[in-house]
Amino acid sequence: MIAPEPRTTMEGDQRRDREGNPLWITGLSIRQAEGRRTDVVHVVTSGQPQGLAEGSEVRVTNLWANEWAVDGRTGTTYRADAITPVSASGSGSASASTAAAAGPRGKSAGGDS
Repeated sequence: MIAPEPRTTMEGDQRRDREGNPLWITGLSIRQAEGRRTDVVHVVTSGQPQGLAEGSEVRVTNLWANEWAVDGRTGTTYRADAITPVSASGSGSASASTAAAAGPRGKSAGGDS
């Protein structure tokens, strides 16, 4: 995991959501269920995630992806309601397939990353 940092405009101002809350971006390393391949995705949240430490296991709540295309460029933006630390005394690790299970409109059921 890469520590949260403000999501900024080209001018360096912090971006805000429709309600005026500041947006934060956090890099998450995701390991696929089978094999050793990992990917890094940058997830945007409204408000700064608290209590996260680089390299720690986290729980992502209501993760969803939005594919976009602008002026011949394409990409995927990831958003989540929250990113929280997983406590050492938690109920165990959810499987990667649970974390990646898509629900309605691309929303994830959440899970560990």
